[in-house]
Amino acid sequence: MPKTINAIGVHSAQSDMTFMSIQRRDLKPTDVEMEILYCGICHSDLHQVNNDFGASHYPMVPGHEIVGRVTSIGSAVTQFNVGDYAAVGCIVDSCGTCPACERDMQQFCEGGTSLSFNTPDKEMGGFTFGGFSKTYVCKEDYMLHMPENIDLAASAPLLCAGITVYSPLKHWNAGPGKVVGVLGIGGLGHVAIRIAKSMGAKVVVLTSSPAKVEDAKRLGADDAVLTSDTEQMAGYASKIDLVIDTVSANHDVNAYLNLLAIDGTVVLVGLPNEPIEIGAFNVVKGRRSFSGSNIGGIVETQEMLEFCAEHGIVADIEMVQPDQINEAFKRLEKGDVKYRFVVDMKAL
Repeated sequence: MPKTINAIGVHSAQSDMTFMSIQRRDLKPTDVEMEILYCGICHSDLHQVNNDFGASHYPMVPGHEIVGRVTSIGSAVTQFNVGDYAAVGCIVDSCGTCPACERDMQQFCEGGTSLSFNTPDKEMGGFTFGGFSKTYVCKEDYMLHMPENIDLAASAPLLCAGITVYSPLKHWNAGPGKVVGVLGIGGLGHVAIRIAKSMGAKVVVLTSSPAKVEDAKRLGADDAVLTSDTEQMAGYASKIDLVIDTVSANHDVNAYLNLLAIDGTVVLVGLPNEPIEIGAFNVVKGRRSFSGSNIGGIVETQEMLEFCAEHGIVADIEMVQPDQINEAFKRLEKGDVKYRFVVDMKAL
């Protein structure tokens, strides 16, 4: 029988979070249940709560940067034991047979990726409920192992922010001899700086905020450019190999295309809710590209966690309690966080 648990969610667009009860399925043979210890708050949680993309379903329990401890396992589970520290990121199911899934890129599943919240629940019907809850149940093939000796709370944002920037950095071969630009220092950007630097690249931060120029260097960047300063921007014209664009608001990407070296790429990982215009000559010149990337598959996400543990990479977090979630969401909407909220779900 399904289990009723405590959760925090919303009943309509732009309403306040409230305590509610939801159901988790009884364990099937390949399922793992975990008690949730920490859950990050991502800007995409805010988008979904506010129905910014027009595809939200209510009631909704957000949260997709989920870290916890295994409390029960199904009879056929072989990869996890009770007591293990485990995690669930964005993906909790996929078809498993399409070309994308066969390449371990479940984020591009042609049959439809099941996300950790607000997508059709193939097991129970209705829609999936996320990590702002007491427990989570997931197939073992979509659950992740938390590395030893890693800060569980500060690593929760890696389940989304970390893999979102790790995947394009790896795909476009960030490393020694490459110059990587990171556009925007926020939840994604501050992690991108650390990962790109650990890969061996020269890292240049592009920011519109004078206050973040110095913080960029604290985070490990080699240089920081104030995007409103035309002279500073001109100094990197045709010199950057890869720009990780983390901006989720409408912005002019042509200025950053002009910073690219030959065969350079601007990769969008933010989610602006308006179309972006590209000037033809800004990509024709230098055979430049404008591309995008979307999280990563399960294998790559586990690889990212191991990489971050090896290099001591976590997010800069501010811990909040469950009864502070509404305040945290309001502050996130104003950009008032350095750089990621994490909810202490143990208090639920």
